[in-house]
Amino acid sequence: MQVVIHPQSIIHSMVQFEDGSVKAQMGLPDMKLPIQYALAFPQRIKNDFPRMDFKKITTLSFEEPDVKTFRNLALAEEALNKAGNLPCIMNAANEIAVFAFLRNRINFLDMTDVIEKAMNAVPFIEKPTLEEYFESDGEARNFAADLIKL
Repeated sequence: MQVVIHPQSIIHSMVQFEDGSVKAQMGLPDMKLPIQYALAFPQRIKNDFPRMDFKKITTLSFEEPDVKTFRNLALAEEALNKAGNLPCIMNAANEIAVFAFLRNRINFLDMTDVIEKAMNAVPFIEKPTLEEYFESDGEARNFAADLIKL
């Protein structure tokens, strides 16, 4: 897995195959089409969204992500690599943090602190059962909510 920042926001996702070829989902810098695609897959829904004009696209560039400012990416990679119940903990804390952010209870960059603290506080389970996933989810949500004082 490789994460890159694409400032033009035209490429919404890319997949590199075993043979080295790459397929990209491209569209205008608007999330309507990628969301529609995800919700309707494998069907395609006709729409009247504006279309891309490739003659007007002069640059497609990519940058390394700033993981110092946007630490959630590093946390997500940690959860992915460590596995177990850690992705569940991260997701649950993230949902509470986003809820608080959308209600102006915390700042954008504060969400990462909430998630990181929950990932460190809720006990890690290497091979959780379904019940342990539910318990980890609830514990992470409660921890995050208590931290934010929701």
